[in-house]
Amino acid sequence: MGRVWIRIVSLLARLGLAAVWLISGAVKFVDPTQTEVAVRAYQLLPESLVRPVANTLPMLEIALGLLLLIGLGVRVAAIASAAVLVVLIAVIVSVWARGLSIDCGCFGGGGAADVDGWDYAREIARDVGFLALAGWLIVFPRSPFSLGPRSRPVLSGAAQPEVTE
Repeated sequence: MGRVWIRIVSLLARLGLAAVWLISGAVKFVDPTQTEVAVRAYQLLPESLVRPVANTLPMLEIALGLLLLIGLGVRVAAIASAAVLVVLIAVIVSVWARGLSIDCGCFGGGGAADVDGWDYAREIARDVGFLALAGWLIVFPRSPFSLGPRSRPVLSGAAQPEVTE
């Protein structure tokens, strides 16, 4: 009973990060042209990779969001989320360091924009917060209302061994 709060925090982290990925992926998926503009604006990829990355990113985000939402493969989805977030943070730092003025396109939009260092700092801080959620789920992946193994309550009356986080 003393670890109930950990599972509650894990549930909130899982659903929160799922919402982030589902919203981010959905807005990119419904406007692939704008997503391509956003990816191109970073000026990091050769032109031949802009469209494939722009087409793949929304599907990756939606897949991560769905896995987290249903609670299947939570630790793997959290590790993948952390990896994507680290890349996104590095890309935003790169844009800021190179003096580009773009909208990150993280939740739609993208391309040239009137932004300053504070805008980039807020985006980085936001993504670090999302990274913290992913980090929590890497350490504590089990939560209620999850389809993952050992996450559901035991249905039989037989005693089950305690599994450590």
